[in-house]
Amino acid sequence: MTSLRALIADLVGHDPDEPPVRRPGVAEALARCRPGEVVAAADGADDVAVLRLSTGEACVVADRCPHDGGLLSDGFVEDDRLVCARHQWELDPRTGRCPHRAGVVVQVRAVAGSRDS
Repeated sequence: MTSLRALIADLVGHDPDEPPVRRPGVAEALARCRPGEVVAAADGADDVAVLRLSTGEACVVADRCPHDGGLLSDGFVEDDRLVCARHQWELDPRTGRCPHRAGVVVQVRAVAGSRDS
């Protein structure tokens, strides 16, 4: 049987009794993010996911899946799409659009000079 603590952790994306993990800033996350990787980061007070596409282009997206609020930074990059680890919703990290679900959009931000691979 699943514990209440495990269910809460699944719903909120972390164990509320654990101390928060420090997220690196966007610049630090960009410096260590390789093509095909996703890194959890902070953009001021906002949680974001930083990722690099196969071309080396970097994208910064809000770190919440529009489906159920799971962390997109727990996901992976496949064919230059960000895939949520929880239910495999796919997002175009350049536009924030979900190609298989019309009208679903996640906030994205461009990164100048982002082709450092």
